[in-house]
Amino acid sequence: MVKNAATRSSAAATEAAPSAPEPGPYEPLLGRIPILELSPQVDEGLWAATAFSGEVIPFRATAFREGHDKIGVDLILLDPAGQQTEHHMHPLTAGTDRWEVEVQLDQTGLWRYRVQAYADEYATWHHNAEVKVPAGIDVELMLTMGHDLLVTASKDKRRSTAERRHLSEAAKVVADTKRPVDERFAAAVDERIQQVLTERPVVGLPTLSATRAIQVERTRAGVGSWYEFFPRSEGAKQLPDGSWKSGTFRTAAKRLPEVAAMGFDVVYLPPIHPIGRTFRKGPNNTLDAGENDPGSPWAIGSAEGGHDAIHPDLGTEKDFVFFLGKAKQAGLEVALDLALQASPDHPWVTEHPEWFTTLPDGTIAYAENPPKKYQDIYPINFDNDYEGLRQEVLRIVRHWMSLGVRIFRVDNPHTKPLHFWEWLIHTVNATDPDVVFLAEAFTRPALLRTLAKAGFQQSYTYFTWRNTKEELEEFLHSLAHETADYLRPNLFVNTPDILTEYLQFGGPAAFKVRAAIAATAAPTWGVYSGYELYENVARPGAEEYIDNEKYEYRPRDYAKAQAQGRSLAGYLTMLNRARSEHPALRQLRNLHLHYSEDDSILVYSKYLDGKFTRTGKPDAVIVVANVDPHSVRETIVHLDVTALGLPLGSQFEVKDRVTGQRWTWGADDYVRLDAFTEPVHILAVRPL
Repeated sequence: MVKNAATRSSAAATEAAPSAPEPGPYEPLLGRIPILELSPQVDEGLWAATAFSGEVIPFRATAFREGHDKIGVDLILLDPAGQQTEHHMHPLTAGTDRWEVEVQLDQTGLWRYRVQAYADEYATWHHNAEVKVPAGIDVELMLTMGHDLLVTASKDKRRSTAERRHLSEAAKVVADTKRPVDERFAAAVDERIQQVLTERPVVGLPTLSATRAIQVERTRAGVGSWYEFFPRSEGAKQLPDGSWKSGTFRTAAKRLPEVAAMGFDVVYLPPIHPIGRTFRKGPNNTLDAGENDPGSPWAIGSAEGGHDAIHPDLGTEKDFVFFLGKAKQAGLEVALDLALQASPDHPWVTEHPEWFTTLPDGTIAYAENPPKKYQDIYPINFDNDYEGLRQEVLRIVRHWMSLGVRIFRVDNPHTKPLHFWEWLIHTVNATDPDVVFLAEAFTRPALLRTLAKAGFQQSYTYFTWRNTKEELEEFLHSLAHETADYLRPNLFVNTPDILTEYLQFGGPAAFKVRAAIAATAAPTWGVYSGYELYENVARPGAEEYIDNEKYEYRPRDYAKAQAQGRSLAGYLTMLNRARSEHPALRQLRNLHLHYSEDDSILVYSKYLDGKFTRTGKPDAVIVVANVDPHSVRETIVHLDVTALGLPLGSQFEVKDRVTGQRWTWGADDYVRLDAFTEPVHILAVRPL
């Protein structure tokens, strides 16, 4: 019975199905010369790849043809103004059919590129002739073919008059049968002829790839040193009765020159909005807040207002604009937190209850990330009124933009629909392309990476949890060579929520190691205030700070710590100065891993060709880090000197940016790194 029913259902489906169209003639997807695996690109061109102004991009493609004839490959690049340039690509590892050319993109806007592959008629002839002519095989035939190629090339009006004349004269020599064969052949392959026909080949079978796009954004979208602090703690004072007087934007502004003096160029502020009272958290995330406990800034909203309001303790909108102005005077940009969530006291809760999730018992669901619970925060539900919510968020973002904010650090973007972020970021950047969004997304790889594809200019990463040599090698290689077409990492060493065991128990060496790697491995990095004071005590059972600043005021005496020798500020200043003086450190894709014989000695370099630097001189930096903060390590490091722009067998001078010491190095070098003194070498390379 069941069998018959299934048969009848199948028959009915067959009768209802439309008849398939007659297949037409098949059109090949491959061109005359196959061009595959273009790079940079994102998901076969679904989104534009991204870059920042001044970034050096390795354009790559796989191209080949049947048989043994030679091909050439060119990059055809169209800048945002419509100006076209062509760049010859060169083959990479033999046998891979992979081609590359590096180009520095400096103009912001949407760039487009295609790759053209073609039969290189002269290179094919040269390859065959240099075998046949000396061997006396098909000599006159080969010389006739060479003559014809030179004549064709001499008629190319895109060449200079001098080039055309030289090609024409060489063709006459090749055709002169009264001359010796060696002389005729030499005329066809002399050094200048080869140079001219390499720069502008004789092209046959030209084939174009698909077009791909690259969105080039302002430099700050990809390069920066971030410093996070809570404005309420800067200038906060405890009163005789034990209560606190909050710091303000005007007291916080006094800290800005010190931050700039350490070489930072972005100041990131946690939420500055009114904080709810319902279920307000007390010290160390307790559920019983006192009357004077300030609460978490991420519990946004109270009777004083929501996401477009300023906490009264911090000052007024005028005070905030004053703070922005002082930051600009100090050479700093201000990044503002965008946290799409609400306290139970937020105006949205009564005005738009549909923007939240109501449980069967009638209560609104609060935020959870088990085992963490955030009873003072209601998450947003976009599915009940998507259009209303996205217009409200756009209004909020544009409000802060109108006051001068151009960078937003987005809290927990992975807990909101990704198509919303794609819409918001592209809508904002369509009118204000200088606005930068940083994704604070510690989440699954696919989700983290897709947020970057959707438009986030920067992303937090798993850096804080990558501490061993093996972990760091895999992690840094992935950032520089696997996801760099769309994901720009911001390597924060700590956050108010993240104090790793490595920092808790690694002592001062751990703080130096993490800062040195973050500052040199990626163009963008950051620290949360207190890092320079070696703050390392965690709340028992948690990977976050005890007496966490999220829940209380934490004024710090930076000057006293400096005077007592308990400050890392000088080290951070040194790192940022190295970044400013070494353009190689402000690139992402140029990281090259080297080998050491010790399981705790991490070695990598960054190199930038002189044609991409302002001085015209190449720049190379080697970083050697002892990632075991409890040991003294001695080992041999083995360098690929070609990754430093030097020939095999070269010796060169290195100067340590940390200590000022100098050594002569080569491919194999002894190092001794004492975690209890200086655990990291940052070596500037100078050819001898």
